[in-house]
Amino acid sequence: MNTTTAPTLDRDTAVQRLTDVMARFTAYIGKRLPTDVTQKLGELREKEVNFLAKQVYESMRQNQEAADKLDRPSCQDTGVIQYFLTAGARFPLLGELEGILEGATEGATRDGPLRHNAVETFVEKNTGTNTGTKIPWLDWEIVPDSDSVTIDVYMAGGGCTLPGAAKVLMPGQGYEGVAEFVFDVITSRGVNACPPLLVGVGVSTSAETAARLSKKAILRPVTSSNPNENAALMEGLLKDGLNELGLGPQGLTGNASVMGVNIEASARHPSTIGVAVSTGCWAHRRGRIKVNADLSFEVISHQGFQP
Repeated sequence: MNTTTAPTLDRDTAVQRLTDVMARFTAYIGKRLPTDVTQKLGELREKEVNFLAKQVYESMRQNQEAADKLDRPSCQDTGVIQYFLTAGARFPLLGELEGILEGATEGATRDGPLRHNAVETFVEKNTGTNTGTKIPWLDWEIVPDSDSVTIDVYMAGGGCTLPGAAKVLMPGQGYEGVAEFVFDVITSRGVNACPPLLVGVGVSTSAETAARLSKKAILRPVTSSNPNENAALMEGLLKDGLNELGLGPQGLTGNASVMGVNIEASARHPSTIGVAVSTGCWAHRRGRIKVNADLSFEVISHQGFQP
């Protein structure tokens, strides 16, 4: 966790400073995994007994060392850039945040460098900047009595997170139906998503709300638990069950299929159970940064980031 302070700045200078910080942070997470993911991969590597799986884990470790040393993205697919904001209503640059993050995406793409992954739908033209119509994607939560903003940066890759799935179950299917849907998704495409995976499950009232919650779930730390006792129990049961599949690293068999299972839920209509699954691959490129009103900031997800 890194903390830095900032001098008092005029508004235009403040916008440019935050744009620059977010550009560097966005590029940074494409090269270095968050601390919790690195620790979990190390734990799985130590526990693995399959020879080939141990070699794959070692290859993953060496890949991350090389990405850090060479200052290059750890995966060629740097994904679609998504920002999840928990923003205080009194944050002084609240109205400028959308433009700041668009500029940050362009800066990260240029200086990272990041692969160009934004293609305008129906036009079929790559913008070359990772920006476009509603891209980078911004997901907002506004906190009334706060003057800071916490931003989760996520690189949603084409083989892991973007092929998520959502469905609305009938109430008679119950939570058994939720578990069945999770297993259907992971057994049908989990190998292609570069395991071991972090599985995010959203349980809600409709397909779109469940999908949003499933993405929020994979932004949580790998070792976290849902505060609801029953949801936490289901997280553990799903994790144990999915690991029994034995997908192993990169789907080449091994002890673990997943790094963890995180569930996020909302209240729902009594006649429906919306369920969605999002997955993060082993190179789970996300980062969390908290920016204060004076533009001092604290990096929560990583150690070693310098602005």
